[in-house]
Formats: sequence, structure tokens, C-alpha cells
Amino acid sequence: MDYLDIQPLINVFHRKLAATDVRFKRYLYGQINWNVRMVGIKGARGVGKTTLLMQHIKETFDDLDEVLYVSLDNLWFETHGLDELVEFLYTHGVTHIYFDEVHKYKNWALWLKNFFDSYPDLNIVYTGSAMLAIENSVVDLSRRQSLYTLHGMSFREYLEYEGIASLPSLTLDELLADHVKYALEVTSGTKLLKHFDQYLKRGYYPYYREAGEDYLMRLGEVVRLVIDGDIPAVEDITYTTMHKIKKLLMVIAGNVPLEVNINKLSAQLESTRDQTLKMLYLLDRAGLLCLLTDKVKDYKHLVGPKKIYLNNTNLMYALTGKISEGTLRETFFANQVGAVSTLTMPKCGDFMADGRYLFEVGGSRKTFEQIADMPDSYLALDDMEIGNGNRVPLWMFGCLY
Repeated sequence: MDYLDIQPLINVFHRKLAATDVRFKRYLYGQINWNVRMVGIKGARGVGKTTLLMQHIKETFDDLDEVLYVSLDNLWFETHGLDELVEFLYTHGVTHIYFDEVHKYKNWALWLKNFFDSYPDLNIVYTGSAMLAIENSVVDLSRRQSLYTLHGMSFREYLEYEGIASLPSLTLDELLADHVKYALEVTSGTKLLKHFDQYLKRGYYPYYREAGEDYLMRLGEVVRLVIDGDIPAVEDITYTTMHKIKKLLMVIAGNVPLEVNINKLSAQLESTRDQTLKMLYLLDRAGLLCLLTDKVKDYKHLVGPKKIYLNNTNLMYALTGKISEGTLRETFFANQVGAVSTLTMPKCGDFMADGRYLFEVGGSRKTFEQIADMPDSYLALDDMEIGNGNRVPLWMFGCLY
């Protein structure tokens, strides 16, 4: 192997780097310890992992001969091996390699483990679009890596990305304790509710800006790529099962929030109960669904969810023309709060966060009737900029990361 062999990879890397804008960075950028020898970044397809890598490279390396970015779904690997590439790069002075789409390369985790052990001063950063691929790996990388999760854009990030407002992120405890003060400061110069409505339709995936009017169509194509490409890359499933997964997703999209009858769902899919549960949890881990259970989710022991939502509100607009205002609100809350807290289905109310905080989600006229006299109970209310007491504006739950 020589530089002529890897020139196609270098060309792709340099083109991507030249096109990368570093003015806006996702919330995770500053949280990553880039100094450890192996960093893993997982997240759903389309949330901006590649851009995150490119921004770090652009701001870190003066000498690009020390670094290479490569996507492991590149056709180059049909005739070349990953091991010979790494050996060549290492012996020619490359100290940092950034692997994108690792789940597309067979036995990727074993290769990364071997590279880590065989090249003691080589730094590796990798990403995977299918979240389930990284966590289900048979090779234990936990002692060798720092692993992070990148979620789609929060409402807070959307406001910054659009140049509307630059807001600090809050913990859930801080939000519930000081939401009135925070809202007063934020809304003094900005009418947030119109921007909130726009975010619900097109703001979760950063590529909405470049996609323009084609965004929802592009998002539908991304969903197809996840099911046709990402899931089969890490799960041994048949074409028939892939078809059932698509049908399952569309059945749910037309009926969210779905209070689940697994036996009925299984009958619709001509599937077994166990297979239906497995498909539901695959879609959940792939970032397409949000499964709400009455206990903390355990992906090793699959239990029937009590309620099913699409993962985020943008998916609602992309996959179904039937948008319920109530479902839209609950989906937003589940998506944003679920990114930083553990959500479960309570006996009364809509959501329990971290086993402590009880929430009912609704419009501005919603009352405490359904969760009256319950400790640590709150209303998350739409169509209001500033709340009071335990009545918290819904948009504020988009400021948690």
C-alpha cells in the first residue's frame, strides 16, 4: 500500500473538512474528553456526529498529515482491509484516526480493540449511527474507551443555531426550581412560541437547514436507511422481518400515542409476541421510537411497553399526516426530558422522571385534577411563555441540554 492507494480517502476527508462550519457547535462538543486514547460517539442517524468530528479536527490539527477521517461504509473497503490501512497510516506518522459509521464494518469492535492494544500511542475516535450496534458488541471496549451519546438538537440549540437566542442549559432540578426567573430573562426580548412551533416541525435534525423544503422527504429517506441499512448491519434479520419492522413503524405512526396491546400488534404483523417486542425495542434503540414502560427499561429483558411514541416531533410530520396536538406535546416532552432523565409510566399523570418528578402535559388551561395531591407533581403547559408555581411552560423542557 502507498499514498496513491489511500488518496481517494484523503480526498473525501479534505473535501468534508473544507465544507465544515465551526461557528455553531452541538452541546456534546465541549463535554467530550478528546484526550483519551479511544472515544466512542453514538447517536441516531442524522443528528450530526460527522460534523462533530470534523469540527474537532478543524480546530485541533495544524498538520493534517497527523490525522485521517474515514467512513467505514466507503466502497474503498470492498478491495482494501482496515488493518492494512491502519498499519500504513501508523507507520507514516498518523497519530489520530477518526472512524465514522463503524457498524458498517464486520467485527468492527474486535478491530478497534486490536488497534488500541497493538498501537499504544494511536488515538481513535469512532461513531456509530445504530446505537444498538455499539452496546450489543460482543467485544468489551468499556475499559478502553469513553463513550458518549449525541441526541438530536434541543429547542435551546435550535434557537442558537437560528441566531434567535443563546440560552444556558439547565438541569431538571434547576428548571423546576427557577423556571419563572429563567423564563422572564429569556422572553424579555424574544417571542419564543412561534419559534417553538417551527422547531416541532423542523428542528431536531441539524440538516433541516440544507434540506430546505425537502426536509420531511429527506427525513423519510433517513428512516428507510435506518431500517434497510443500519439495523441489518448489526442484527441477523430476514427481508420478511425488515418488511414487518416498516409496517410496525407505520402502524404506530398512525396511532400514536399507542397504548399497547402486544398480542393485537403481533396479529397485525403475523408475528409472535417475542418477535414483536424485539422489533419494538430495535426501533427504540435506533432512535425511531420512544417506548414508555412502568419500570426502568432493561434491554436484556424485554417487557411490553405501556405507551409508544415516535422518537421526536419531526418524525411525526414526516411519517403521518395525522398530527394530534396532545400527542405532539407529549412526544416533545418525552424526547427532550428522556435525553437527560429516566422516564417511566406512572399510575396517574403522563410521565415520571427519575422516579421522583410527576408530570402531566397539556395546554395552558390544563389543571392539576389528574395529579392532585401527588408529591413533586408539575404541569408542563403549552401556549404559555412564563409559568408560575408548579405550572411550567412546555418549551422550557427543551433547554435541558
